Amino acid sequence: MEIVAAISTRSLALLSDAGHMLTDVAGLAMALAAIHLATRGNSRQHRSFGLYRLEIFAALVNAIFLFGVAIYVMVEAARRIDDAPELATGVVLVVAIVGLVANLISYRLLRAGAKESMNVEGAYLEVLADLVGSAVVIVSAVVISITDWRWVDPLAGAALGLWILPRAFGLARKAMRVLLQAAPAGIDLVAVRADLAGLPDVVDVHDLHVWTLTSEMDVATAHLMIRNGADAHSVLDQARHLLDERYHLAHATLQIEPEDHTGCDSVSW
Repeated sequence: MEIVAAISTRSLALLSDAGHMLTDVAGLAMALAAIHLATRGNSRQHRSFGLYRLEIFAALVNAIFLFGVAIYVMVEAARRIDDAPELATGVVLVVAIVGLVANLISYRLLRAGAKESMNVEGAYLEVLADLVGSAVVIVSAVVISITDWRWVDPLAGAALGLWILPRAFGLARKAMRVLLQAAPAGIDLVAVRADLAGLPDVVDVHDLHVWTLTSEMDVATAHLMIRNGADAHSVLDQARHLLDERYHLAHATLQIEPEDHTGCDSVSW
């Protein structure tokens, strides 16, 4: 409805808000689909980690959509700033108010889930931005109806485009960090290595990797070389406890090697 109203009224501010809301709906739909497919894909033997990464791919696609909406609106605003068309401000105002109410409802529904899923967090941030967007459209419609300053509409559209960009960039950066298997934010690999090496009977730590599979799923692997004759079970238990308690890495695969073992520490990657 908002897109139809934006096209019929020729309001760039309303079109910007409508495009942003459309990506919200698409993003949430992709999030739900990814979560559903992830739970179904775990039983397949050739996908040892299931389909959890689909959530991250969906978040990245959503960020790309947001970039497209923001850039289009800003380019169109630059074209219209000196020759803004007349607007049916009454229609724009009513549609923007309806959009504001819808965003308030979505905001409350998504707020809790945003703490548990990157994809839901993306949709939550977009709805939060939509709240601001709807408010901007309402203010611009009121100003235009009172003053007939038609340039306010493309200016508001450009402002909304600028408002969208940093959120799209932040979501894309987080998704790319996961897809590139970088260490989770807040985990210092140097500190992890030092803590593991400081355990009793551990003489070396190598082939250490920490990455994020999907939201709230961080994974670690490491080789621990211990003194000959040391209790491997005890070292393994201490290492797992350390990673879980200090770094919240409950899913850790640890290989225990005797001190005189050779070969594993020569892996170049």
